[in-house]
Amino acid sequence: MPIFEYACSDCKSEFELLVQGSQRPACPQCTSPKLEKKWSGFAVGAVAVTPVPTGGAPCGSCGDPRGPGACSLN
Repeated sequence: MPIFEYACSDCKSEFELLVQGSQRPACPQCTSPKLEKKWSGFAVGAVAVTPVPTGGAPCGSCGDPRGPGACSLN
């Protein structure tokens, strides 16, 4: 049962709604079925990408991507 975020086209209220099965959602303020689905903050955060550290060329001894001197081999 997903939770969706909506904006009502009639009264402009914004809200979250738990949608079950084939249920057709309606605005809790004015009961209008004219809704626009919005991007969920949770969904947007779920696709965040963690940056990979860039410290130059890999170490020639061990291949550590952090570069020469990053491991105990050199």
